[in-house]
Amino acid sequence: MKTLPVCIPLLAAVFNAQAAFPERPIRMIVPSTPGGGTDLATRIVMPKLSEFLGQQIVIDNRGGASGNIGAELGARAAPDGYTLIAAIASLTSNATLMKKVPFDIQRDFAPIAMTVIVPNVLVANPSLPAGNVRELIAHIKSRPGQMQFASAGVGSMPHLMMEFFVSMAGLKMIHVPYKGAGPALMDLVAGHVPLMAANILSSLPQVKAGKLRAYGVTSAKRSPGAPDIPTIAEAGLPGYDAVTWFGVLAPAGTPRGIVIQLHASVVRAVNDPAVRKRFIGDGADPSPSKSPEEFGALLRSETRKWAKVIKDAGIQPE
Repeated sequence: MKTLPVCIPLLAAVFNAQAAFPERPIRMIVPSTPGGGTDLATRIVMPKLSEFLGQQIVIDNRGGASGNIGAELGARAAPDGYTLIAAIASLTSNATLMKKVPFDIQRDFAPIAMTVIVPNVLVANPSLPAGNVRELIAHIKSRPGQMQFASAGVGSMPHLMMEFFVSMAGLKMIHVPYKGAGPALMDLVAGHVPLMAANILSSLPQVKAGKLRAYGVTSAKRSPGAPDIPTIAEAGLPGYDAVTWFGVLAPAGTPRGIVIQLHASVVRAVNDPAVRKRFIGDGADPSPSKSPEEFGALLRSETRKWAKVIKDAGIQPE
């Protein structure tokens, strides 16, 4: 009984310390260079998240190695809620694509929330003689191993999405990797390569201008920014679903109470009307996860999916 007067103040101090979070600015590590899709998606959400948490959020861009440099920095940070990491879809494929990844996406991070889904669009030069996904598949099958598809580089999401399409449809195609999505899209418009799974943010203006034909979005449901474009699944390849997504992670070991608080604040920020309007206007789909566990399940399923796609396509780790 003599210890009670000591224990009670200690417990109160611990409770108050947790309840006071956050007491200082939070660092958000973005594992990409400024101006890219990851950076843009993060910066759309962060002002509202900062407002709801009552603290400044400092963006720290650490690009390189398909997101690995920034992610490794975040994995090694103190698990106190004051360092967060912008999660990108490539983090779930890197473990299979690369011989050495300095972290484990399952072990070294605490999932907070997914924020937004950005589908790609299966697009072609208008000269391609196929009016829809079914006709496209038939056209490619009639020319096994002859038709090409472009990508932003070996192992990029546009590459993996096309390999997934090729595998599911039972096709044989030639991959033409470019040094970035921009040059690939330019050659697609020019007719030097016929097909690509291009990011909706960059390809939709070309579709609207009549310079590209859109066969379908890669997501399981239609994009709110392009509702007239069907999904690939409904247009001829049932079950197809492959998207780029963004979210928020924290270092593993971050206290559960802080994880729950951050999740609630991120969801609130993504669901803010102004934030939703901005994302939808850009062709993205605001899709905050219902719980940290739901986001964790997505990380596991995406890791398994891309590992199989990479293995089936014979892509060798670099």
